[in-house]
Amino acid sequence: MTAPAYKRILLKLSGEVLMGEGGGLAIDPTVTARVAGEIKDARDAGHELCVVVGGGNIFRGMAGAARGMDRATGDYMGMLATVMNALAVQNALEQIGVETRVQSAIPMASVCEPFIRRRAMRHLEKGRIVIFAAGVGSPFFTTDSGAALRAAEMKCDALFKGTSVDGVYDADPKQDASAKRYDTVSYDTVLADNLKVMDASAIALCRDNDIPIVVFNIREPGNLASVLRGEGVSTVVRNG
Repeated sequence: MTAPAYKRILLKLSGEVLMGEGGGLAIDPTVTARVAGEIKDARDAGHELCVVVGGGNIFRGMAGAARGMDRATGDYMGMLATVMNALAVQNALEQIGVETRVQSAIPMASVCEPFIRRRAMRHLEKGRIVIFAAGVGSPFFTTDSGAALRAAEMKCDALFKGTSVDGVYDADPKQDASAKRYDTVSYDTVLADNLKVMDASAIALCRDNDIPIVVFNIREPGNLASVLRGEGVSTVVRNG
């Protein structure tokens, strides 16, 4: 068997993924279980995985600030929402027999571990899934930035971003039927053309550390494993 192209990956999921298509529940147990199954399949295929989940299904700091809330307060609330999502994904993984650890950038010892890089590395070496919560632990940074930072710290081979579309397009494919998907695109093009992949600081951090970003549709069952095998549809953001 050939070694996988990406041995260690960081999987970035939006909080909205856990809601499912209907959006009736902030955290849909059925959808969360399916996502956990996808993560397990990737682990069983020989990959080491760490995960970052956003909190937008529960609370988004920028939205709160737009309504008059203090931005820093709203961001801290959003960080707590990511901890809730991380615990939900941990529960779903452990129900299917996958050892999982949640590490939070905001210490809360009663519910999860604090982020300690060496400990997280050890968990991965032991075959555990590590879920990083609470972003970078400071306001004014998104979970995209947190995902890029953790990917660099954990020496990940790639950052996989699971979204509701199958890659990066030159326009919004939901609004423009003529939008064209990139197979590969450079970090600089993403920044210069303001393509909506991740926020600019996350893109720059991945560029500076030469971490490819693989954008794919996580809502399609089995797609994570397919993309990891090089068979699924995705866009790879990398140095030109």
